[in-house]
Amino acid sequence: MQIPQQLARAKINLFLHVGAKQADGYHPICSLMVFADIGDQLHLTSDAPMGFSVCGPFAGALAGGGENLVTDARDLFLERFGQTRTSFALTLEKRLPIAAGLGGGSADAAATLRLLAAEYGVDAAHPALDAIARRLGADVAACLAARTVMAQGRGDDLTSAPPVLPELHAVLVNPGAPSSTPAVYGAFDALPPGPGADRPVLPANIIYARDAAALFATLRNDLEAPAVALQPLISDALHALAAQPESLLTRMSGSGATCFALVETAADAQRLAARLSARHPAWWVHACRLGGP
Repeated sequence: MQIPQQLARAKINLFLHVGAKQADGYHPICSLMVFADIGDQLHLTSDAPMGFSVCGPFAGALAGGGENLVTDARDLFLERFGQTRTSFALTLEKRLPIAAGLGGGSADAAATLRLLAAEYGVDAAHPALDAIARRLGADVAACLAARTVMAQGRGDDLTSAPPVLPELHAVLVNPGAPSSTPAVYGAFDALPPGPGADRPVLPANIIYARDAAALFATLRNDLEAPAVALQPLISDALHALAAQPESLLTRMSGSGATCFALVETAADAQRLAARLSARHPAWWVHACRLGGP
């Protein structure tokens, strides 16, 4: 019998423009978010004692494997939809680094909602799922659909991205150093004011990977400099990626510490990932495809 499961796809910020902190304590952003074909994995075991466990290469980095956004998402879903359901167990296979700028916790929560919706026969487009996602956090709403999207405001004002993007291949690198989002935003606030959360005008159709890389190179991740100042290993990862002949664009994702390089083909990504893994065996390095279903 096949165990129901859902992939919690890693989130990548192709650019991330950030404005000054507002009176409510939040920073407005504008970001083009895409999703990779790698991520954590959620498993559901039916007719088991209600529980939650964590396994996988990064399980130990979660504090005790206890309550987190997965259990929060489960409980809110059951509160709305699951009054008559028998118990089940959830297992999170933690494949992504922690505090990595990949939306891991948000993606895990979103995958939990999709997994339970499938099990309970709830339409994936049910508005209550989106409402639950927004209660859980700004990124969870974007991760719920796991489709390329433009995020603004707190990150949950979601609008359509360019309707045509080329197939994007990338290599993700995490140098093994967690990056604290609150600390990075604190360092950002100490910098002189920048351009803010401006939304760039993007062409409707971006046909080739090289064109996409050239376009995104004119944009920014405003959290990259403060993150590098707090964790110099991020700079090492960026420089290692930028020095490779396959790299078309190198940037940090989110608040770090994961960095990425866009490349032209899947073969380029595999070749670059193998080379960096050999040179930096302590780093987490993965080739992936961005966008798509």
